[in-house]
Amino acid sequence: MGWLSDPETSFAGLEEHTGGGIPGWGGACVGTVQEKSGLSQSTVSGYLKSMQQAGLLESRRHEKWTYYRVNETAIRQLRDHIGGWAT
Repeated sequence: MGWLSDPETSFAGLEEHTGGGIPGWGGACVGTVQEKSGLSQSTVSGYLKSMQQAGLLESRRHEKWTYYRVNETAIRQLRDHIGGWAT
């Protein structure tokens, strides 16, 4: 999640797996996350898909790649909800 909150910084210098990405949308594709993490592509895909289904990540298809980025609204709502428990 941390890497996807600032993908341009987190993945700087890694090979581009995507043919140029989604201009103006951001995010990172599975191959980029896989390269940085050292995990298998199927493991990374499963984790990203689970977080997307939970609403924590947004995804978009671009050509043959799926990009993921943090769903800022959902993260903010979750943080506010958890913060309410602490009071």
